Amino acid sequence: MNEIKIIIMGFGAVGKGVAKSISIKKDKIQKEYGVNLKLVAVADSSSSAISEKGLDEEVLIKTKETNGKLASYPEFGTNTNGEAVLDEVNYDILVEVTPTNIDDGEPAKSLTLKAFEDGKDVVTSNKGHLALFFKEMNKQAEANNAKFKFEASVGGAMPIINFAEETLPSSNIDSIIGILNGTTNYILSRMTTEGSSYKNTLEESQQLGIAETDPTQDVEGIDAACKTVILANSLLGIDATYSDVEVEGISKISSEAIELAKKEGYLIKLIAEVSKDALRVSPRLVKKNSPYAVEGTLNMATIKTDLADEVTVVGKGAGSIETASAMLTDIINIIKEKY
Repeated sequence: MNEIKIIIMGFGAVGKGVAKSISIKKDKIQKEYGVNLKLVAVADSSSSAISEKGLDEEVLIKTKETNGKLASYPEFGTNTNGEAVLDEVNYDILVEVTPTNIDDGEPAKSLTLKAFEDGKDVVTSNKGHLALFFKEMNKQAEANNAKFKFEASVGGAMPIINFAEETLPSSNIDSIIGILNGTTNYILSRMTTEGSSYKNTLEESQQLGIAETDPTQDVEGIDAACKTVILANSLLGIDATYSDVEVEGISKISSEAIELAKKEGYLIKLIAEVSKDALRVSPRLVKKNSPYAVEGTLNMATIKTDLADEVTVVGKGAGSIETASAMLTDIINIIKEKY
């Protein structure tokens, strides 16, 4: 039986979600694909657990949640971190889930390039290195005959890249217009139903853990702009980087503006537009009963094509298990393609 050895770099909410998903689904994957998934190294920002024999997913999660770092994983905890972890153990797939960095794409960029140089496949949920260096990343993957999958970087559990590539290959995609950020959609949905102010709604969503302590990437449209770049490159073949996107967030939206829109039968949503004519993220008016009227943390995207006309996908855009489900799908797709 084939054994696929996996390293997880980054062990926050999504990294733990990936470990949990593997724990839940590895027997099913073994049965269906004849492949045994084994975690051989997992690292957080300052430490790691490394074992050629394999690590226990539940113990990894418990160790991290109890002690805050992986160095105290029984027997196999170490203070090794960063790229050094990739040299410590033999592996097949790097699951890269470090925090998104829109300034220079690190540490994701270096970790990914090192994995490619070593001929390893990479699955990521990270947006920074893709939004800044998409072309370079993919070129390196091809040059080293490595698979590079990033479904989770765009819509969490909402299938869009795999969906478009696998179910719409007969069609040319003209544009993608949608809601690509769950946090802002939650804030705007709450402001609409409650009539509350932006400030109060943001504070509430931070208390619920929907918005980050520093919500800038979400509320200023940066996160959605990164996703716009990834879709432009991967599905429309547009050679774009983050600086090519026009970006406006939701922090200036007042409850009065939302109320006024409501009276006219409209909602205000943060909309991303991906087309050859425009790469744009901005608040826009959408009709109340349109596909864009999704609530809460849901994401949606309407893919406009030449043959299939418009196809709309909807799914949860945030959540550790939801995002991990997209990453596990990418792992399974690598198994199907290579093993």
